[in-house]
Order: sequence, then C-alpha cells, then structure tokens
Amino acid sequence: MADNPHVRSVEFIKSAVARKDWPDPTGLPEVAIAGRSNVGKSSLLNRLVNRRRLARVSNTPGRTQLLNFFRVNEAFVVCDLPGYGFAKVPSAIKAGWGPMIEGYLDGRTPLRVLMLLVDCRREPGAWEIGLATYCSQRGLALLPVVTKIDKVPKAQRFPTLARIGGTLGLPADQLVAFSAETGEGLDLLWRRLERLLGTQATRSEVDGAAEPAPGAEPAEGSGGVG
Repeated sequence: MADNPHVRSVEFIKSAVARKDWPDPTGLPEVAIAGRSNVGKSSLLNRLVNRRRLARVSNTPGRTQLLNFFRVNEAFVVCDLPGYGFAKVPSAIKAGWGPMIEGYLDGRTPLRVLMLLVDCRREPGAWEIGLATYCSQRGLALLPVVTKIDKVPKAQRFPTLARIGGTLGLPADQLVAFSAETGEGLDLLWRRLERLLGTQATRSEVDGAAEPAPGAEPAEGSGGVG
C-alpha cells in the first residue's frame, strides 16, 4: 500500500454492542462510517488509515457485526458500523443491527461526522436517504463518499456523482469520489474529514490545496478526484 502522509498512528480501541460497552468519551471528536453490505467500507477504512488489515476485507457481506472503534493520530476516533442490507448472517443478529446503530447515532456524545458510503454502480435507497435526512435534522455533519469510482469511465464520473447526489438531495461537489484500489480521492477525503472534525492536517500542502471539481483531472501525484 502506498505511503499515506496523513497518518501518524492508528490504534484499535475495542468492539462493542451495548452503550455500557462503548469506549469512554475521550474528548476526541468521532466519525462514524456507514454503508450497505459490500459497499467497500473495510477497504476504505484500510486505505484511510494506511493499514492493510485494520478492517478485515471479505467477499462475504456483513462481516462487520459490531461497532468497532479506532483512535487515529491521537486526534479523532473512527467507529466502523455494521453494513446494512443483504448480509448473510443469522436473522437474530441482523434484527439487532438497527437498534444498535440507531442507539449509537442518537446517544454517542463525541460523534461529529457521519461518513456515508454509496457504491457508484448503485442507486441510493431509502436507508441512505434516511441517514442523510437524519444528519440534517440532528445537525450532524454528513460526509458522502461514492466508492469504487475506478469502475466508472472518467467521462461518466460527473454524471454519476450528479445522479447519486440528486437522489440524496446534495450537489455533486459535496460528494467525494473514492477508489480503495487506486487511492483516488484519498487526499480530498482527508481534507474534508479534517475540516469537519476540526483537526489539523498532517502536512501544510495538503491543508492548503484547492479541492478539484468533480470529474476534473487531479494534479500529478495527487489522490484527488479524477
């Protein structure tokens, strides 16, 4: 995996289900990562924090069944939420995911940002639309990420972002086009995440770089939207 200048340290804190088992609030802001099963959530998390196996990548949807907490750069906490949708797991476990996620979103004091992942090849459904609406109603920052963008020809990138954004009620330039395979969109994702969390960028040129327009060619060597 290519070097990621944004990451200094990553630490697994714990896995949990019930509120009593959540990590104690540390004063650090928290970002939750949500998406349908098989949207590429584990791959994104591994790319985001520059670790190959921090989150297990599997061809079996629904691998993540708990709330998994990680501390990044001693600056913020990431909570990896269970994937929603067609996961092939026991129905009793699956039935408990909704209340577990809802309880976390409603009751987690340090939560500042919800990173909502949408597969570029799929239309956002009622679950994604509901989460976007929830963020607006609660005043929680929404960071929408369109995953697997390398599967879309460059000429179709902007129409893809416009279509998905339109369904979510968002302009295309609010979406981050991302590929865990190529690292495309990684710098842009970090810039927006740091801005929303209020954390300091790890290198001045990243913090001061201009954000490319959706579908624009990134500068040589950058991980921006292509």
